[in-house]
Amino acid sequence: MNSIVAYEKDIELELDFLKSFQKQNPISQNLQKNILFSGSGDSFASAMLAESFSNGLVKAMDPLDLYSNRELVKSKHVYFVSISGNTITNIRVAKIAKKTTAITSQPKSKLAKTSNETILLTAGNHGVFTAGSISFLESALTCVSLVRKITIPKNNVLFLKAKSDAKKAKISKRLFVLGNFYTFPLAMYCAAKFYEILGYDSHYCRIEQFSHMELFSSKKGDTVIIFEAKNSYNTQLAQNLQKIGINVIHPNMPSEKISQMVYCIFFSQFISLNEAKRKKKNECHFVTAENIRNVSNRMIY
Repeated sequence: MNSIVAYEKDIELELDFLKSFQKQNPISQNLQKNILFSGSGDSFASAMLAESFSNGLVKAMDPLDLYSNRELVKSKHVYFVSISGNTITNIRVAKIAKKTTAITSQPKSKLAKTSNETILLTAGNHGVFTAGSISFLESALTCVSLVRKITIPKNNVLFLKAKSDAKKAKISKRLFVLGNFYTFPLAMYCAAKFYEILGYDSHYCRIEQFSHMELFSSKKGDTVIIFEAKNSYNTQLAQNLQKIGINVIHPNMPSEKISQMVYCIFFSQFISLNEAKRKKKNECHFVTAENIRNVSNRMIY
């Protein structure tokens, strides 16, 4: 099975996963004030979702920043999000933090062994090296459920709507994915799928900041994806961008925040999958880009 087919099949597992997902018991708000979430790549997006959904009580921080500024963790409980459990910087920080919890799918990993506690991620996949989909959905929901009570949408409405909306979307090789307080981490995740699967020039940014900075590097024909329910501000932004020849994708998404998060995850997966199919790709870009992947592996592990 090639990595694009595996990616699609892993996405298909998500509907059943939502029906069986076991939420965590939320941490008390008093304890949340002394908690950091950390991770890298998709896992950092999950950590950032914990910060957003806690209304800023917990903080999401880059593991290398924590390792370089060790005083930040000596009195904190750090939750490390790492599917593999073997990223070296997480492990180094876990050794110096006051208390640690590993959120990982590998109970025998170095991170799990180093941490005081482990929250095990159990979602299944097809066992093929491919871009993260169901693993991200599980880690994101796990992180959010640790900081607030949540209700999981268990029907297939969001899945089918995201699949339909993504199928209609036309994109370019250069993209900007915009998000707000709750969806900026999902903009990051969406951009990451275009990096990993297609090697595209994609960017993630906050909606307000885009007009101050990234907009000035945009060109006619570029694509902007807006992850926010429609309002007067982002509607005006979309109209202004379209007037100068920029392609805007602004799907109608639910206003309820957990449903919005799940929708954005599905949409990100389907829009990158559809582009890979359109390009007749059999393998994800990061699978075939061996020299780049080797550099990544040397830095991560």
